[in-house]
Order: sequence, then structure tokens, then C-alpha cells
Amino acid sequence: MKEQPIIVQGAMSVETAELIGALTDAQEEPFGPWRCVRGRLFGHPVVIQETQWGMANAAALAALAIERYAPRAILSQGTAGAHDAGLDVYDIVLGARTVNESAWQSHYRPEGAGAPYDDLKQLGVFAWDAEKQAFTQEVYHAADEALLAAARRAAPRYPRGKVVEGTIGTCDSWNCAIDRVKFLRRFYGSLCEEMEGDAVAQIAQSFGVPFLAIRIISNSILKNQDPWDLGTGPACQGFVREVVREYWGD
Repeated sequence: MKEQPIIVQGAMSVETAELIGALTDAQEEPFGPWRCVRGRLFGHPVVIQETQWGMANAAALAALAIERYAPRAILSQGTAGAHDAGLDVYDIVLGARTVNESAWQSHYRPEGAGAPYDDLKQLGVFAWDAEKQAFTQEVYHAADEALLAAARRAAPRYPRGKVVEGTIGTCDSWNCAIDRVKFLRRFYGSLCEEMEGDAVAQIAQSFGVPFLAIRIISNSILKNQDPWDLGTGPACQGFVREVVREYWGD
């Protein structure tokens, strides 16, 4: 039987270069313009994908990878902006669940009545439900328990900050208005925001592939007016290597 790799996605080279550099037997296997590198970590098969920013890119590459590799699991990892004022740069969030923060419906308001943040209904997105044998609309996607357990075991070895669990929000936007960030925190319960995770979770669920999102806090508009610390990308990859080690140990 062909080996089933773990797929590890990151949007940019700063989120993938350390992992690619750690591979043995590395082979470039691109999907069109997207970089994809197959190799081994700790002797086990892994594929690193550089998705570029955005939900469509990451979801498309996940679907292609599932068809090509029939992976054992998918990890979406990289940097994120904090929604929780208690999080510091270099803290890591394990996505116990993810949510698409652009999947909402506004209620009718006449012209001139404004469009307040709080006057929205959560919609969620459609993914295949194997039990119901139908596409169902869900607001949140839960992490795979075995992947989450592996991340918990790796957490005590992370030296740069806290490792917490909660909701990771995904949207093709970069929110720098503090009131908007506080609204998203209230409305979705999100600890941080990024641009890929929940879209990949949606595809992974539809194909029945275990999934986990991991994000490191690279910036916090709530604390430091948003300077982005590029050193967080390599730090997150170091943690992800330990998660992969723990997961293969199972």
C-alpha cells in the first residue's frame, strides 16, 4: 500500500521554508504555480505546500493534494493576528475549531439605517456530512481529536510562549480596526484571525481527512498597533515539527 503522508500547508515561504529545509529525500512536486515538496520528517512521509494567501488558494491545493496523495491528515499552520487581548506575539493557538468569519447574512435595513456589525446572522459553509450523506451547512468545523491530542503533547516543549486552544477565524481580510476585532471576538468567539484554515477544514471534512489548524500570533492590533513579527513563522514551524513527531508516534 502506498504510504499516506501528512500534508502541511503554509501560505508563504516564511511559513514553509524551515519545514522544507528539515525534509530528507525532498522532491519538488508542484501543482501548476503552487510549490509542493514531498519528503520525510522523522523518517515518515510529509508533503509541504506553499498555498499563497487566501481561502480559495488553500482549499484548491488541499483538494488537489487529497486526490494525489490520499493523505493521512492535513495541518494548516502559519501566522495570525490576535483577537484576544490576552494573547502575545509568539503564543500559539490550536484550532479546536475553525470558523469562516465572512459567512454571514445581514438583516434588512432601509437606506440610511446603517449596517451595524452586530445585526448579522451566522450562516456557516457547506461541507459533506458522511453520516447524513448530504452537504450540510455548519458554522464551525471541529479539529480531529487525534491531531489535537498530538499538539497537546507537543505543547510543553514549546519555549516561546503560551499554547492555548480555541476558535481560529478565517476570512479574506486583514482587520485593523479595534472595534471590528472586538466584534469578531464576541460574535464568533475567535482567538485569532488568518486567511486559510476554515476553508481547508471544509474540504478536509468533505473528503473525510483528519484536519487541524495551528496558528502563531504574529501581531496584535489590540496591543502593539499591528507590527508583524516575521520571526514567528519559523517558530511556528518548529512547533509543527513536534506535532508531526507526536502524531506519527501514535
